[in-house]
Amino acid sequence: MSQVTQAPPPVALAPTQPVSLTINGQAHTLQIAPWTTLLDALREYLDLTGTKKGCDHGQCGACTVLVDGKRINSCLSLAVMQEGSEIQTIEGLGSEDQLSPLQQAFIDHDAFQCGYCTPGQICSAQGLINEGKARTEAEVRELMSGNVCRCGAYSNILSAVMEVVGRELKIEN
Repeated sequence: MSQVTQAPPPVALAPTQPVSLTINGQAHTLQIAPWTTLLDALREYLDLTGTKKGCDHGQCGACTVLVDGKRINSCLSLAVMQEGSEIQTIEGLGSEDQLSPLQQAFIDHDAFQCGYCTPGQICSAQGLINEGKARTEAEVRELMSGNVCRCGAYSNILSAVMEVVGRELKIEN
């Protein structure tokens, strides 16, 4: 008796849709699946690899970016949810010729070792400054506790952030 085997059904491609994002001041329209995270859109579709994929569960802070000046974990946000928002990544905070104050302070205070968490740390600190929440060392420690540094450069990170916070506070007064 002969057996008839059927070919497996064709694999359907994931449905995509256009998503318009403003990233580092530039407009982009991506054709992506609706479940694409902002992190994957940045890294895989726009080649903005400064934002890191650490845990992919929102627990390490390596993927922190700024959305309308506030810090978010980009691994927990769908790209489509950010249409109409201003997204800023580490690549948009400064340039090779003109580092942001936080980027320069991280260098000056040796606030990195392996560097993997550094983009998320800097974006988180910039968000704290933007939000007006970082005033004391205790506040910075608490509000950046979601940004993990496995190398243990916390004291240098804190020194770098406090240097910039101190400058910002002087400007306000």
